[in-house]
Amino acid sequence: MNSKCQCVELNDGHFMPVLGFGTYAPEEVPKSMATDATKLAIDAGFRHIDSAYIYQNEEEVGLAIRSKIADGTVKREDIFYTSKPFQLWSTFHRPELVQSCLERSLKKLQLDYVDLYLIHYPVSMKPGENSFPTDEHGKVIPDAVDLCATWEAMEKCKDAGLAKSIGVSNFNRRQLEMILNKPGLKYKPVCNQVECHLYLNQSKLLDFCKSKDIVLVAYSVLGSHREKKWVDQNSPVVLDDPVLGAMAKKYKQTPALISLRYQLQRGVVALVKSFSEKRIKENIQVFKFQLTSEDMKVLDGLNKNIRYLTLDSTAGHINYPFSDAY
Repeated sequence: MNSKCQCVELNDGHFMPVLGFGTYAPEEVPKSMATDATKLAIDAGFRHIDSAYIYQNEEEVGLAIRSKIADGTVKREDIFYTSKPFQLWSTFHRPELVQSCLERSLKKLQLDYVDLYLIHYPVSMKPGENSFPTDEHGKVIPDAVDLCATWEAMEKCKDAGLAKSIGVSNFNRRQLEMILNKPGLKYKPVCNQVECHLYLNQSKLLDFCKSKDIVLVAYSVLGSHREKKWVDQNSPVVLDDPVLGAMAKKYKQTPALISLRYQLQRGVVALVKSFSEKRIKENIQVFKFQLTSEDMKVLDGLNKNIRYLTLDSTAGHINYPFSDAY
């Protein structure tokens, strides 16, 4: 991994850059922009690239990575690439599908391996269905998926060399413990990627993950992409918070950089996305300043337990992760 890149050691001995470039974009954004933005991010110094099958841009992101390898900007081992294949987002978590999903993503990426492979979401659909099964009242029919069996298939992907590290996303404490307490556990999840920002600082989940040597990775770290399809448009905007704005002026930084710095100083890996060259270059400047412990406490106090991405359509499912306190 690039020596200029600040990294955290994972519980399997691999290293993850603490600042990652997210590649999700709303449907109306041309897929080609993922290629351009990822190239810009790598040129700016990002070495951690996060994508997923459901983003429908892995071909474009893979093209960007390969082009930056081809022009000598980076080597493959400099890049930490995270994948979250579709079947581990919402379709039935049948163990026999886990490796084929990863192989499909690798084919799109035209890469030999991913650095991190995640179960995207603990809720599943049955094969061939495009929505969660519901009863006559519209309530989701519980489908008790054996997450432990899925995890065993994830472990096989690591053993096969298709993924250097394996982890989870959107899991609560109870679901993490289900994996950690599994008889015959071979590899612990290296991370749990969750929504985490100043209005949802996940302090309890962070403490739990730290106690188990699991890295917390934050998405929607600046609040949310606020896409109407996912997010209540009446919810407050993190970057407009007056306390955050005042602190940005104090440090002569942007609210976004203060938000990012806050996460890094509390031991959270932060994913940030942008299609703007100016903002991509700005975000990498997060390593050039530090917040005082007093200001960290002030930012801790902004927590409102506001979750932007609630995925209410899955709320009736037995594995819905957001009903628990954390």
